[in-house]
Amino acid sequence: MDAIVLLKDDHKTVETLFKAFEKAGDQAYAEKRKIADQVIEELTVHAVIEEEVFYPAAREAAPDTKDHVLESVEEHHVVVWMLSELAGMDPKDERFDAKMTVLIENVRHHVEEEEKDWFPQVRKAMGRNRLVELGEQLVEAKKTATRDPLKVPSATNA
Repeated sequence: MDAIVLLKDDHKTVETLFKAFEKAGDQAYAEKRKIADQVIEELTVHAVIEEEVFYPAAREAAPDTKDHVLESVEEHHVVVWMLSELAGMDPKDERFDAKMTVLIENVRHHVEEEEKDWFPQVRKAMGRNRLVELGEQLVEAKKTATRDPLKVPSATNA
């Protein structure tokens, strides 16, 4: 699978979870906890594979996108810290929904920038064969990626 297609599929998965969270009722604490846990795992793995595999390859192929990569890593840094806070938070905590809402807003902004501005540049610079090869590397990296947000490279290398 093409690396960009794989990353966009991850984005769709997370967006589906975000919508489910937004539709859950105010008192749906167990459902919100379950969704938040899924979001934490999905976004943690996604951040790891982007930072360890995709970003370095994209930066090499399209050096003029360096600023985008650096900004993305900083966005990941904010997101993984929020994920770590959500992981230990009771869904009945008055700040739980607010924290999740801010996370959703941050991730949607990040996804929009990647998909509209950056991915087309990377696709053009890399070409299909390299993206398929990179996609295979991403699939493999997902298998061993940490599920702990605080072990994502951007969390530890700030």
